[in-house]
Amino acid sequence: MLVGVEIAVVLAAVLVAVGIVGIVVPVLPGLILVVAGVAVWAVPRGDATAWTVLGIVVAIVVLGSVAKYLLPGRRLRDSGVPGRTLALGGVLGIVGFFVIPVVGLFIGFVLGVYLAELARLGGRESAWPSTKRALTAVGWSIVIEMATGLIAAAVWIGALVFA
Repeated sequence: MLVGVEIAVVLAAVLVAVGIVGIVVPVLPGLILVVAGVAVWAVPRGDATAWTVLGIVVAIVVLGSVAKYLLPGRRLRDSGVPGRTLALGGVLGIVGFFVIPVVGLFIGFVLGVYLAELARLGGRESAWPSTKRALTAVGWSIVIEMATGLIAAAVWIGALVFA
């Protein structure tokens, strides 16, 4: 049984690491992979500590996911950037990902947001500040998601070291 638990720890570590990378490269479902990694560790271990750690990690991820959408979304709404601007940014980000792998996602997103704001506001002088506000909100969303993933990973690592 010890070999099975050791394999579960290695697999869990890989899933948590890939999940953290998935937060930065939004092609992968980062936080879901972090939770899956901790679950892969908790199920074979099966004791109270493992289930408690999994519960704490799930709670952290749920709270972080809610904060990820609420806090930047409120900022965008207050600054007047409409949701369709971000939607166009997302569409051009996906197109950019296939045109210029990995980097194209970010380039396409910025271009999409800028073009949407240019069409909406009618001039570069107004579009660029609005684009920067939208990108700042998206940046905060990524920061919140990364902090959530790192805190969840730290809880799991703490359990590995101290339990």
